[in-house]
Amino acid sequence: MDHYFPDHFPSFWQDFEASIQNGEILSAREVFNELIKQGIRPHLLEWVKSNKNIFLMASDDDGLFISKIFAVPHFQLLVSEKERLKGSPVADPFVIAAAKTRDGSVVTEEKPKANAPNIPNVCEHFKIACCNLEAFMSSKGWAY
Repeated sequence: MDHYFPDHFPSFWQDFEASIQNGEILSAREVFNELIKQGIRPHLLEWVKSNKNIFLMASDDDGLFISKIFAVPHFQLLVSEKERLKGSPVADPFVIAAAKTRDGSVVTEEKPKANAPNIPNVCEHFKIACCNLEAFMSSKGWAY
């Protein structure tokens, strides 16, 4: 969404906002924390702050599922040692857990890569729907 500037893609943002209002788009609070800490383009920062309500706090069920993710030794690398030592927010396991516990899907631009501890591979392992933004927009019938 970083490259979808509101002035250039108003229809996208209208459709996206409508999906939020319909309760179809949610995220994890760790995504909010990660985005704020990373620094993002001003238009996206403004949008994130004004839509903080869609970034849900982790539930007990999310926490239990995150422990299942990390029970797979290979997936422990979702959080790097550097991130652990710095206490940096790491959204990936929270996003995956939120999708699993709410029967949702993960939308990510990460691509599956053999033996990589990344979102698509974790989703595949746990049978969680996962797609990229283009596939999501296609599933919604959005075309611009």
